[in-house]
Amino acid sequence: MTTEIIIAGFGGQGVLSMGKILAYTGLMADKNVSWFPSYGPEQRGGTANCTVIISDEDISSPIIDSYDVAIILNQPSMERFESHVKAGGAIIYDPYGIMTPPNRTDIDIYSIAAMDEAAKVGNAKAFNMFVLGGLLRILGITDEEVVGAALRKTLPERHHGLIPMNIEALRKGAEIIEKKA
Repeated sequence: MTTEIIIAGFGGQGVLSMGKILAYTGLMADKNVSWFPSYGPEQRGGTANCTVIISDEDISSPIIDSYDVAIILNQPSMERFESHVKAGGAIIYDPYGIMTPPNRTDIDIYSIAAMDEAAKVGNAKAFNMFVLGGLLRILGITDEEVVGAALRKTLPERHHGLIPMNIEALRKGAEIIEKKA
């Protein structure tokens, strides 16, 4: 089975980090993985996206233009990528950054109030972990050992003390994601 995912939003939202953690989660689960980041010259505030492919088989190319799942964290990304989600696929979005939610009927649509949850816990940097937790729930990846190993691999050692907080944010994200009618 192959799952092709795009994560898109503004720089500074943890888009690339989320993709990297997801890719390492796939690696730790003995899957073939591709992580392909794309971002503008702006360090923060510009657009950023990355594609992650997780597969049981060889991956022929990291360059794809249709996706099984799209995590969309801002309106420009919604306008650009909504139509590229395959029929039967899914969109996950945070309503905080979206003015016009997706309205396709041939895909599953999930909302996750990650920005609100990050504000509740007083840690804006946890935003992407709430979103990633929602995605992992949808993908059926629930092995916290695997995700913890991926966090240890991707986070600098000086931030390993934050892993328990990140795991808790992942758990909460899995709880708060909601499928829209």
